[in-house]
Amino acid sequence: MNEAQLRERLGEPSAIVQRKIADRLNDLTRKFVERSPFVCVATGRPDGGLDVSPRGDPAGFVRILDERTLLLPDRPGNKLADTLSNVIADDRIALLFLIPGIGDTFRVNGRGRIVDDPELLAESAVDGKAPELGILIEIEEAFTQCPKALVRSDLWNPERHVDRSELPSAGEILRAVADPELDVETYERERDERYARREGLY
Repeated sequence: MNEAQLRERLGEPSAIVQRKIADRLNDLTRKFVERSPFVCVATGRPDGGLDVSPRGDPAGFVRILDERTLLLPDRPGNKLADTLSNVIADDRIALLFLIPGIGDTFRVNGRGRIVDDPELLAESAVDGKAPELGILIEIEEAFTQCPKALVRSDLWNPERHVDRSELPSAGEILRAVADPELDVETYERERDERYARREGLY
């Protein structure tokens, strides 16, 4: 299927939908960034592949420096550093902000670069620990996404939430794909104890 065939099937977006895409935040749309504790970050890999990574912190952790600039702090992880490595090779970046209980999401597309300025990152401290790195994002497109996907998925309905025991654990998956000798019970107990102490989160 080509673009012409796609448009013949779907039609064109309305004029108001086309006009909703801005190149900056305003007093209304900035509230979605300020109230969001969770964002999905998409980047392009050097080999041509794609990557999407979840990021979460207290609401407002993605800081608004001005109407066209965001700062995404980098927290300790598994050291694969996919997002950071990708941004070095290809500065395109996209963010999808979610707010618990809210159907509308907020999307930002732009260009990112890694920063390590201690003064700039100091205000992103949590539990007294400032991030060593962050991604400075220049906004090229910013717009709200209608709630149809969240309505269809019923995402925020607690009655539809899945019990964790119904899915394989992280330890079970690691044993299956990375280390057949892994002691799953010990691995998960130690990880949960670290998280309970908030060790390694910041």
